[in-house]
Amino acid sequence: MCDEPVSRPIVGMGAVAATGAGVDELFESLCAGLSGRAEFRGFDGSRFRGRHAYEVDDRPAAGCDVPGRATRLLLDAVGQAVADAGLGEDLAGIPVLVGTGMRELRSLELWWRDGSPFADSGLDFGTALRTRFNADVTHTFSNTCAASLYALALALDLLGQDGEDAPEVVVVAGVDVLTESLYGLLERVRPAGGRAVPMGDGAAAVVLRRTGDGALRVHGRLRGVAVNCDAHHVTAPSPAGIAEAMRAAHRMAGVGPGDVDLVMLHGDGTLGDDEAEAVALADVLGDAAGGPLMTAVQSMTGHTSGASGLINLIVGLRALNEGRVPPTVGARPASGPAAPFRFVTGTPAGGQRLNVAQLNAFGLGGINAVAIVEGAC
Repeated sequence: MCDEPVSRPIVGMGAVAATGAGVDELFESLCAGLSGRAEFRGFDGSRFRGRHAYEVDDRPAAGCDVPGRATRLLLDAVGQAVADAGLGEDLAGIPVLVGTGMRELRSLELWWRDGSPFADSGLDFGTALRTRFNADVTHTFSNTCAASLYALALALDLLGQDGEDAPEVVVVAGVDVLTESLYGLLERVRPAGGRAVPMGDGAAAVVLRRTGDGALRVHGRLRGVAVNCDAHHVTAPSPAGIAEAMRAAHRMAGVGPGDVDLVMLHGDGTLGDDEAEAVALADVLGDAAGGPLMTAVQSMTGHTSGASGLINLIVGLRALNEGRVPPTVGARPASGPAAPFRFVTGTPAGGQRLNVAQLNAFGLGGINAVAIVEGAC
């Protein structure tokens, strides 16, 4: 599969989440089954039913929040990825595509409520990317939980262009941090006693090249990304829309259900969302549903929204290359269409050859994104 002409090499990776900073620490923590769940670090939880979230521990003190955290996490992840790719920190002329759900909404909350200093230019990640990396071609896409895979799809399109202005390298990133307004909203759209979305902080970045020529290393290859918007419902996902995105990704990547060795589930921990994903997977995989290993790392990182798709990609590639798949923590017993699935629970799965991974990310409003990657050859 490694000579597939439409695939693009992934040559740099960076990530930070509640479970670790840096790809190595994040992956090892996930394989160890370590959870980032903790009591609220950045705001008073007395007005909420829940008291826990999955936050990066980077504040000066518990209960004392600071503006600009999403930007700092983003810069950290991008810095890791470009260093891993050997690019240095001058990204002039290199497109940087950022997927997010809320941008710097938390900073805006702190400015409105507490008067924390925050300039409107800080809402645009491009300002910080220009300052830190001299990045002069930046775009931010706000497509909720599918945002970073949406940006990845656009990167694949850019690298497929012809002509003198076509880029040779593209940086793709995703980021989001916990906000009081979103946390409160998600609690209120769930019935009392129901499972709320376990929100978390996170940022991730990857570097893609047109070819692997001159790369320090190749972590794997991106074979295809499919995106659709079924507009089924504001919050309730459509199994049919999700299934169509999966099938489109398989067609783009030139794989069939039996070729998929690993599925990095969206798995945001809510009953309706997880059931819709299970129904779609059972439909698409058919008789091959019992073949691939499946795991949901958001059970440990929390739901990192705009960063979730790329975190799945990075963890998925490490799993392919090392033959170790992190477990799903707190998984409920499978029933119905999920019954034949091979969920990884308890300890990391290993000892078998893994070549192809499917990465799922589904967002509010019916935005569905699915990517297919293969490991390094």
